[in-house]
Amino acid sequence: MLDKLSPAKVNLHLSVLRKREDGYHDIATLMQRISLYDEMTFAPAPSGITVKCPGSHLPEDEGNIVYRAALAYYSYIGYKKGIVITIGKQIPIAAGLGGGSSNAATTLMTLNELSGEICSRDELMELGKTLGADVPFFIFGKTAWATGIGDCLQAVVDIPAYWFLLVNPGVPVSTKTVYESLNLRLTKGSINYSIPSFKIGTGDTGNDGLKNDLEQVTMARQPILNELKKLLLRYGAAGALMSGSGPTLFGIFDSEEQAGKASQALTAKGAGKWWIYLAHSI
Repeated sequence: MLDKLSPAKVNLHLSVLRKREDGYHDIATLMQRISLYDEMTFAPAPSGITVKCPGSHLPEDEGNIVYRAALAYYSYIGYKKGIVITIGKQIPIAAGLGGGSSNAATTLMTLNELSGEICSRDELMELGKTLGADVPFFIFGKTAWATGIGDCLQAVVDIPAYWFLLVNPGVPVSTKTVYESLNLRLTKGSINYSIPSFKIGTGDTGNDGLKNDLEQVTMARQPILNELKKLLLRYGAAGALMSGSGPTLFGIFDSEEQAGKASQALTAKGAGKWWIYLAHSI
């Protein structure tokens, strides 16, 4: 049996560049893993794939990306035995934090470990791409710019370590609807996009470098998100942004002490209405 931690991510930058003929969107996003984890346990079994998600409403069959990841891996290597995978969810579901993609990536890497490292990292990333656009990022295992549909990765080494105060008001968000609401025209031509330098400003400069093209769309549907972003900045965040298509927001802080004070203030303000979590970059 193996126990693994499956981390969440935030998008420090997200530009949606165009809609593609295949229905996906070309993006440029800077993704950072953070110290918020689902706990996963892998126990070899004589046959079959069993996925357990105690305490959550996630499906435990083919509807779960973890099940599909295990099936994809075993089909790829021709494995005949089985596995029991238990997921202890700590990352909010459908929250813009990549929990499902991270779980799938952790599954592929752990099954490969249990099988004697049959596949290379590049092979696992190709398998991950068939499951979801963010899965290769978690297998890549580094802070990275992701382009294309999110599967072309370029490591970034000069991003400072930050503390992140996450807040999620629990409002529903449909990623599909948010992307469709951008009303981007179908484009067949090549893209000329230069990855920008990234920094978090201080003082009046606010959130230099922080950008999310989906934020305005989601906030128009859920005004509470704009209110929470203002609170994060009021409580001392150097910058604040929505992650992915939301609804989780994060404030960035230089120290645990600053982030902790903001967490206390936000917790008092929310009076139990919001999910709040303090994490750091990994």
